[in-house]
Amino acid sequence: MEQKPLAVVEGKAIYASDLEALIQQLPQEQQGQFRTKDGRNQLLQELVAQELFYLEGKKNKVDESEEYLALVEDAKEKLLKSHTIAKFMQSVTVSDEEVKTFYDENPKQFIAPDSIRASHILLPSEQQAIDILKEIKDGVKTFEEAAREYSICPSREKDGDLSYFSKGKMVPQFEEAAFAMKVGEISDKPVKTDFGWHIIKVTDSKKSETIPFDIVKESARQYLLGQKQNRAFLNRVDELKKEYNVEMHESLF
Repeated sequence: MEQKPLAVVEGKAIYASDLEALIQQLPQEQQGQFRTKDGRNQLLQELVAQELFYLEGKKNKVDESEEYLALVEDAKEKLLKSHTIAKFMQSVTVSDEEVKTFYDENPKQFIAPDSIRASHILLPSEQQAIDILKEIKDGVKTFEEAAREYSICPSREKDGDLSYFSKGKMVPQFEEAAFAMKVGEISDKPVKTDFGWHIIKVTDSKKSETIPFDIVKESARQYLLGQKQNRAFLNRVDELKKEYNVEMHESLF
């Protein structure tokens, strides 16, 4: 089904797909506001304005001015540079065999450290944390019920669950307390951090282990690709220096 234009400026149609293409170019956090009726209308007015200024520029022969032509040449040069480099980089690939060899020869890089899984209840005051901890200890509420009811952390939606983490991933006070606890244990007293007061429960632990190849395969490939592209780029630059005249003058520093 053929699209109906949202606007037509001197015969140039503007479609909903043009608006969507423009929205896709925006940062992710801004896209939502332009998918509303008012937001789309704002973008449509912007596209109309751009077409009007384009027509004005053509009428005044701005595209024939020396200033404009210099800008075009500069843009063409920059585009050719970036496009040529991008095409060269695309020619560099990493095979499955290279990835597997790297994985096998560098086992220390693929070891997951000791980790624990913990849940918490985050509260704004120490006294509130003490009172809620007593409710849990006395069996008035389970830890999970208290997390859903009292915690000010978004993790309340998951009963306070923070999933697995290793040392160095959490703020020091929280981490020190959590790693000193046993699985199933709830902290004897609230733990203070810059975020507030935490009641912590450790729910699981994992010893360090080698991460399976299938899990790290693509991340390892990207790492190797970056390394390989960098080497290939530098080697190609050296080759091109022999092919074209390059004069290096005194350093600016």
